[in-house]
Amino acid sequence: MFAVIKTGGRQYRVVPDDVLEVGKIEGEVGTIVQLNEVLVVGGDTPILGLPTVAGASVAVEVLDHKRGPKVIAFKKRRRKNSRRKRGYRDEITVLRISEILTDGAKPTKGPRPKREKVVKEEQTEEAAA
Repeated sequence: MFAVIKTGGRQYRVVPDDVLEVGKIEGEVGTIVQLNEVLVVGGDTPILGLPTVAGASVAVEVLDHKRGPKVIAFKKRRRKNSRRKRGYRDEITVLRISEILTDGAKPTKGPRPKREKVVKEEQTEEAAA
């Protein structure tokens, strides 16, 4: 099953467990957020929205908030000693698609537990010696 969602003025084709970067959306890291602008729900019988599919939503887990690459806009008028330099970085939210919901259903899955770092005991003993 897949869905086409719209967020931040862009459209994304998503399936469960996809990780994608979108424009910044509200939500704390590690929480589940629902995106309600679903344009298409695909599968055995695809459902097209006019403009959106009624009762459909996509549950996503917020993984991280970060900033995108630096974009520099440099303008110069030659022989006029006129220059302008401006920089810009997009605010980005990293999302994991947890499930695609239809008929007004609520999310059933919670956020995934974080992995704990495992320190190998052999390496620590060698470093101490």
